[in-house]
Amino acid sequence: MRMTTGTAAILGALLGAILLVAPGAAQTPPLKTAVDGTFAPHAFPDMQGGVQGFNVDLAKEIGRKLKREVTVDAAQFSGLLPALQAGTYDFIIAPVTVTKERAESLLFPEGYLNTDFQFLVRKDGPDIKSLEELKGKVVSVNRGSAYDSWARGLEEKIGWKVESFGTQADAVQAVIAGRAQANVAGNTVIAWAAKQNPQVKLSYLHSTGLVWSAAVRKDNAAMRDQLETAIECLKQEGAIAKLHEKWFGIAAAAGSAAVTVFPGTGVPDMQGYDPAPRASKCD
Repeated sequence: MRMTTGTAAILGALLGAILLVAPGAAQTPPLKTAVDGTFAPHAFPDMQGGVQGFNVDLAKEIGRKLKREVTVDAAQFSGLLPALQAGTYDFIIAPVTVTKERAESLLFPEGYLNTDFQFLVRKDGPDIKSLEELKGKVVSVNRGSAYDSWARGLEEKIGWKVESFGTQADAVQAVIAGRAQANVAGNTVIAWAAKQNPQVKLSYLHSTGLVWSAAVRKDNAAMRDQLETAIECLKQEGAIAKLHEKWFGIAAAAGSAAVTVFPGTGVPDMQGYDPAPRASKCD
């Protein structure tokens, strides 16, 4: 078939575009990460059928600093770390509390938020002033979370009964419906739940000294180091502090993980931490 001059020009332009795009796409495929899509305000559905929240925005900011596209899936938290270990994801941006147990099997860049444990109770019920007041009570948790393992670890000592739910939203609903006397989760999540549900209120705050971080496989130190640099740079330019105000409604406290660049690489006092000084690689 004989092509006209105009047709040839169009085909030539299309071929040129493909040749320009394809090599770059092959060299820098998107980084894959995931969140618990029911863990507001860190990740929850938006009106367009996608997912929004602090950690979704943080993933985008990390992509901006790394100059890489980042795709974010939403799934139940209990399946995220197994999927990471199976190679489905490059890292997990859902809030992962860094514990000594997790640091044995995962790598972490430095923390980006402090995580304290807070309890939620019905507004028409008594406030909680100590853990011991929950003896004989049912405490709801998000299955597979750090709060799940922490609460179960204290089950015999405190004498409470722990009920695990597939989502944090379901754990809150258990309190509203009276199936549980309290729900425990991170303080930012509990504050959001109280704001959205007038039937419940904030109660006892348990300080942990722990931080939230992104999780990376043990065999992918290069990914951990890239995330470390990105998070440090986002702290220095104030991007994480801005996300803190946007999603939590309050400024990040001075000295908190949201604004503090920690020495070395990783989370201090945890396995995998490297105290060697890092050269600044921020733009």
